[in-house]
Amino acid sequence: MSKLQPVRGTHDLLPDEYRRLAHVVSTARDVARLYGYREMATPIFEFTELFARGIGETTDVVSKEMYTFKDRGDESLTLRPEYTAGICRAFISNGELGQQLPLKVFAAGPMFRYERPQKGRQRQFHQIDIEVLGAPEPGADIEVISVAADILDRLGILERCVLKINSLGDPECRAVYRKVLVDYYSGHIGKLSEDSKSRLQRNPLRILDSKDEGDKAVNVNAPSFADHLNQASRDFFTSVQDGLAAAGIAFEVDPTLVRGLDYYTHTAFEFVTTHIGAQGTVLGGGRYDGLIAELGGPPTAGIGWAGGIERLMMLCNEPPAEPRPVVIAPLGAAAEARALGIARALRRQGITVEQDYRGNMKRRLQRANKINARAAIIIGDDELAKGMAQLKDFDSGEQREVALDALADALKG
Repeated sequence: MSKLQPVRGTHDLLPDEYRRLAHVVSTARDVARLYGYREMATPIFEFTELFARGIGETTDVVSKEMYTFKDRGDESLTLRPEYTAGICRAFISNGELGQQLPLKVFAAGPMFRYERPQKGRQRQFHQIDIEVLGAPEPGADIEVISVAADILDRLGILERCVLKINSLGDPECRAVYRKVLVDYYSGHIGKLSEDSKSRLQRNPLRILDSKDEGDKAVNVNAPSFADHLNQASRDFFTSVQDGLAAAGIAFEVDPTLVRGLDYYTHTAFEFVTTHIGAQGTVLGGGRYDGLIAELGGPPTAGIGWAGGIERLMMLCNEPPAEPRPVVIAPLGAAAEARALGIARALRRQGITVEQDYRGNMKRRLQRANKINARAAIIIGDDELAKGMAQLKDFDSGEQREVALDALADALKG
């Protein structure tokens, strides 16, 4: 190849962009910590079976988008497309976590999906993730949504988002609704897309969130899940709505918001926006009380959400600027040697220090201006003999003599 480029759907996170990514992650981490969530990480690749069972073989993610490969031991492995399945696997694999219920965790890192790259969506992308395991009460639903709202608020995004929620009921009413859906779609089979036809018997709820225009037309008159909730599910959903209202979190009930797999129950939710084009979901999740049992673990309730960091970066306020550095400009070999120790001592005091490797005084001060330094420490033979340095403040233009052992206090002051 004539010119090396990153793989399609990936890109380099250069320093300014990475600063924005780190701002989103650190903000989310700080908010999660206030709620008592502990951070963890799972491997970037897992056995393929985990995601096939944990996400669902009928989903586009598993059937079309996963990066799956055979390793040298002929094992089928997959780069993680999301965090939830891996965290649930970690819960099963590490028995001590079962003694810490409810387990509240935060995670952040790269994910991988083979899909058409577009604004805010790459084949390697990043997510923040919140999960609560072992808490079947509606209070957990309210809390994870509150964490999300507070993160979006601190990032300056919340006022441009709408929270949409829906109830997927419990397994009993879900089974009833599934049969009603199959009966309805069977009467419109000729109007369904090929994907939806294949899902009709295996996973009919997935048809409800189809993006195909023909499917959308059929879905307009599809029976509503809300009409088929049993009393226990209605009570659960009412508790969630009452709790959100009490917490001061505005929401809209959206009957079309679904999660297609059988182990999803009760609350599904998304924060959506109109400020990033057609792909408007910035954060979403739901309750998955049957997932851990589906993966072979003990029956354990679960609820969580994931947010795409790239999308959050597009919406969030500009993060605080990096601290402006101080530049050391030594004159002569003796000053060059002494400057190394001075720079290290200042850094240990929390002061950002830049030190050039070469150049006369003029060039060093030109570079100081280029990197927006706030001050320069000028040291020559005369200054060393007196144990002093010239401290030049670039904002005020003031230059004064300061004792070497007083530089940190002068710069902090």
